[in-house]
Amino acid sequence: MKPRPQLFALLSALMLLAAILGDNKTLAAAAPQSQASHTPLTLASSVDREISALEKQVLDVAEAMPEEKFNFTPESLNIPGDDYKGVRSFALQLKHVAASNYFIWSPLTGDKLPDGLKDGNGPANLKTKAEIVSFLKDSFALGHKAAATLTPDNMLESVGKGKSTRVHLAEFGVAHAYDHYGQMVEYLRMNGIVPPASRGQSD
Repeated sequence: MKPRPQLFALLSALMLLAAILGDNKTLAAAAPQSQASHTPLTLASSVDREISALEKQVLDVAEAMPEEKFNFTPESLNIPGDDYKGVRSFALQLKHVAASNYFIWSPLTGDKLPDGLKDGNGPANLKTKAEIVSFLKDSFALGHKAAATLTPDNMLESVGKGKSTRVHLAEFGVAHAYDHYGQMVEYLRMNGIVPPASRGQSD
């Protein structure tokens, strides 16, 4: 179907009319956001924004799961025909995200790995919900620090043992954690909990 210029013009006029007719409170609330959108984005601030969005999603699911369900795995449901044997518990999913954040982002900052962090499952001594969430928050703080190191001049520099570029490591941390976020969302739903990001929406 060919675009209709008249339809576009009508829609534009309606949007303009809606903006004009909006009450002062709506316009005032929109003003700071509008001003913020004119702030020039940098490579560092753009990546930092992605990390912030990811951090909120992951921490929200962590807080949504009751502590007594932190050791839940789908294996315990005994679903006919499933293949969940040996998968990570909800707690281990969180610890894995945090541990991976450290492994991925520390080459960008030069920070030393936390004591007890030897593999992708995180320190074995972290067992309570509070300890795991604290470990997770600290790993995202490192992510923000890593994002701040990025510049157009250094983003293609190779760092770490794998000789990945700086920008690849910064973005891979985000992509990796979103993969596990998706799994944790399913863990919540298997326990009758609507994920925070879906609340108030039609599922």
